[in-house]
Amino acid sequence: MSSAAPTLDRNLVSPQNMLNPFPLYQYLRENEPVHWSDTVNAWFVTRYNDVVAAYRDPRLTANRAKLFEYQVQGLSPDVTREFMQTIRNQMFMLDGPEHVRLRRQTGMGFTPQKLDELRPTVHRLMRELLEQLSPRGEMDLVKDLSYPMPALAIADLLGIPAEDRERFRAWSDHLALFSSPPVGSDPLVLASNANKTMVEMKEYLLPIIEERRHHPGLDALSQMLMVQEQGKMTPEELVANAILILFAGHTTTTDQLSNGVYDLLTHPDQLQKLRDDMGLLRSAVEEMLRYTTSVPAITRVVASDFEWHGQKLRQGQLVFLVMAAANRDPSVFPDPERFDITRDSYHQKHLSFGFGAHHCMGAGLARRELEIGISMLLERLPGLRLDESRSPQVKCHGLSFRGFDSLPVRW
Repeated sequence: MSSAAPTLDRNLVSPQNMLNPFPLYQYLRENEPVHWSDTVNAWFVTRYNDVVAAYRDPRLTANRAKLFEYQVQGLSPDVTREFMQTIRNQMFMLDGPEHVRLRRQTGMGFTPQKLDELRPTVHRLMRELLEQLSPRGEMDLVKDLSYPMPALAIADLLGIPAEDRERFRAWSDHLALFSSPPVGSDPLVLASNANKTMVEMKEYLLPIIEERRHHPGLDALSQMLMVQEQGKMTPEELVANAILILFAGHTTTTDQLSNGVYDLLTHPDQLQKLRDDMGLLRSAVEEMLRYTTSVPAITRVVASDFEWHGQKLRQGQLVFLVMAAANRDPSVFPDPERFDITRDSYHQKHLSFGFGAHHCMGAGLARRELEIGISMLLERLPGLRLDESRSPQVKCHGLSFRGFDSLPVRW
């Protein structure tokens, strides 16, 4: 047993562990790789090889609709009717052939060629934002840069009005809070907000989809419409997965850009190393993804009883696959607690984008945005540093998302 065990707070959702879960993750990796939490009412899998195995295991399903039903048990079904109908048509909730079908059809707008065509747009967006911000000498990185840039980029990819990005943010916040509820939150409030969000997003997207049906473009939404009209995707699936892309396409990148900048600024030796050699940019981005991922864990549901590491997992139980813990597994990453932008990332072994059939479809876009964002920040703001007069506000409301609500910086 670890010597830290007697004094270690083993409540996964305590304020201390929500801010810094890594000592507990280390203990669990070493001592309880499949750990049951009474507080969360779920299993936690923390070793790298086990997380990879879990992604492949048919006894663990991605169909997590029951989890949302559990969150609102006792409430009227009307509270989440629109939300539930929508997520059941989203690819991330499906397994096997249905998941493969929707991923293939939806992914036509995310080919390497399409994403490379988006590079000039991301460059332009970053340049315009930094030209506005540079004379100020200070900013809140989240509000002023790491939120608007990915939101504008995903709007361009889908071909929807960029000026509506503030609506995207409010919608995304409601969906994220219901998907990963904060400790002590009111289920009725979260469920009602998420359901209302789904209604509003559909009302927003349907006229755009109809316009694109008559006047198709080169955007991802037009590609999805073409697939739908060929009978390979239902109208309901099209809308549901457009909502998924709009939500997932900027929320996690916003958090990851903020996390990466914070890790660079709090490791000045690594920051200087990158400034001295921008050829390290790609490996630096991979290390940012590994060291503090914006998606610390993803959930699965036990589809059939089985035993694992001496633990009996029962049908219907919730399982957290903790990528943040797997990304610091010393059996895969030497000296894993060290932030090292020269780390060998040739095989990109971190699990921050998932694994296998459920590897994040937007990984290529996120990498391009992070590379462009970091390089232009360092180029345009050479004195970039944390603003010591204002404290960062870590966003750790739930177990599935990690970033900052506020990250004040100066230059």
